[in-house]
Amino acid sequence: MIPPAERDRSSGFEMVQCAKLPQPDQLPWYALRVRSRLSSLASTTLRDKGYEEFSPLYYSRRQWSDRVKKIELPLFPGYLFCQFDANDRLPILTTPGVIGIVGIGKTPTPVDDDEIEAIRVILRSGLAAQPWPHLRVGSKVYIERGPLAGLEGIITNTDKVYRLIVSVSLLQRSVAVEIDREWARPIVDGMGPRAVTLTEHTRPLARLG
Repeated sequence: MIPPAERDRSSGFEMVQCAKLPQPDQLPWYALRVRSRLSSLASTTLRDKGYEEFSPLYYSRRQWSDRVKKIELPLFPGYLFCQFDANDRLPILTTPGVIGIVGIGKTPTPVDDDEIEAIRVILRSGLAAQPWPHLRVGSKVYIERGPLAGLEGIITNTDKVYRLIVSVSLLQRSVAVEIDREWARPIVDGMGPRAVTLTEHTRPLARLG
């Protein structure tokens, strides 16, 4: 529908009211399937096209014959995240290295904003993170203190090391980060007030750094 035109009496010109376009930070996040060897090229090209992209990395130590080397690897191999309008996705699909957009059938499915924010907070905390098998059930906790304050997730205790597990549900993949057990308190369904949501507490933190 074309916006109605109004006449400016002082100038004699007609003024047309234009609909506001969504700002980049208001667009949903989508997961893109990318060719592993071209993921860096895809990220750079998307940024050059003006898109907000997010390709989370972590450090891994690899033993070489004469030394231990610290290298960067993707937290979600074969994927990266990008904000865009799904109705205008041709520039995304024609980006070198991009295979497709994750969704249901041919319809792209947005990634939950809070899940993206959780990954950002973990990376900016400086704590060691790593890919982890996807967990659907477990002991849910709310992080009250420390650099991850405000996050919710599942806690595991392997080899006497406590880890917070957060997931990207659409990809069925998880990320683990080591935490101090004293930072967390359990969340019991149906008992007491629920922990404060991620959006209220972690987005200010996520903007730091």
